[in-house]
Amino acid sequence: MAWTWTFEPDSPDAEHPGEFTSQSDAESWLGEAWRTLAEAGVAGVTLLHDGEKVYGPMPLSE
Repeated sequence: MAWTWTFEPDSPDAEHPGEFTSQSDAESWLGEAWRTLAEAGVAGVTLLHDGEKVYGPMPLSE
């Protein structure tokens, strides 16, 4: 079971983290990376579990 993030808009400057084995790991990564993503031009993210939308888009703002 894979947890992944999609970026809106997708930015070539944003580093995609790949797959996570748990929702907790995916959300922890986002908690550390959201500012860098926002600086790269990502406005929002959506969390997917095995390709199915869990939630989002969630804006990346303070």
